[in-house]
Amino acid sequence: MTDVTSRTTAPSSTPAAHGRTKRGTTTVALVVATVLAGTLSPLQSTVNGALGKTIGDGNTAALVSFGTGLALMVVVVFARTTTRRQALAVPGLIRAGGFGWWNWLAGLCGGAVVLSEGISVGALGVAVFQIALVSGLVISGVICDRLGVTTRTKQPLSPTRLLGTLLAIAATALALSPNFQVPGAVLLTVLPFAAGLLAGWQPAGNAAVAQRTGSMLVSIGFNFLVGFVVLLAGFLVRTAAGTAHFSLPGTWWLYTGGVLGLLSIALMALLVRGLGLLLLGLSSVAGQLLGSLLLDVVTPSVGQTVHVATVAGTVLALAAAGIAMIPSSRASAEPEPAGGAA
Repeated sequence: MTDVTSRTTAPSSTPAAHGRTKRGTTTVALVVATVLAGTLSPLQSTVNGALGKTIGDGNTAALVSFGTGLALMVVVVFARTTTRRQALAVPGLIRAGGFGWWNWLAGLCGGAVVLSEGISVGALGVAVFQIALVSGLVISGVICDRLGVTTRTKQPLSPTRLLGTLLAIAATALALSPNFQVPGAVLLTVLPFAAGLLAGWQPAGNAAVAQRTGSMLVSIGFNFLVGFVVLLAGFLVRTAAGTAHFSLPGTWWLYTGGVLGLLSIALMALLVRGLGLLLLGLSSVAGQLLGSLLLDVVTPSVGQTVHVATVAGTVLALAAAGIAMIPSSRASAEPEPAGGAA
């Protein structure tokens, strides 16, 4: 009887074990892909930082970067009948109201990130810039989760999440410490940190616009349009005041910042389906931080010398992100509004 049982149960357990192994292998592959996709962010920072350094004007560099991204999104959106119709309906949706106006301004967050890249990467280096940016994102994420901005489930300010925010601030200070004596270094670090605080809310704004328009592509395109218009307005004001500087460099790769940004958004949208938000967030942050260190090493003309404090700040920032992403056991879900979700 024992022999018969073993012969009949063994085959049925083998497919289950094989399935678990296959899922584990797939998850590892997706994590590796997300880490690699995360390196696109520091690569974009490198390009935009080099563009700002070459032009000598961070505002102009951000305008060029957003302009190339916007041009590509116009082609993508208007190439299809459905998305073209959805995009042309945006003005009517805005006039109709009934939707938080602040969601339409999510592109300002992306504009702040790109502007800070053009201004500060050349002076700070890619690694310090990314540490400050990620630290701002970590703190913003904790605040947004507490308020229920990105989801109906509110995450209380648990001890682990508070620890994550403190570690994020410590990581920025540690990475910046070798440059404390450099004039303006602290002020330059505030730019990516503040941009990270803003960018932490951006996914919620983009998701809301995508729900309203019926298309994430239209949402991303509108995002680029808003950022471009604001950056252009700032440039025109500075031009009238005689403080703007505009020149187009002849090096082709300096125009790829906007394309790299779009590629990063597209890859993350695909990878999140297989990993979920937690693993995606941790893996992409790891790619951002480790990629920025590597870029500072291989592109010293764009970045800065990599100090021990920079490496330690990178490790601390990654730990801060991991700790801050731990869900709280006391999370509470917001009740659905009467009549269903808006």
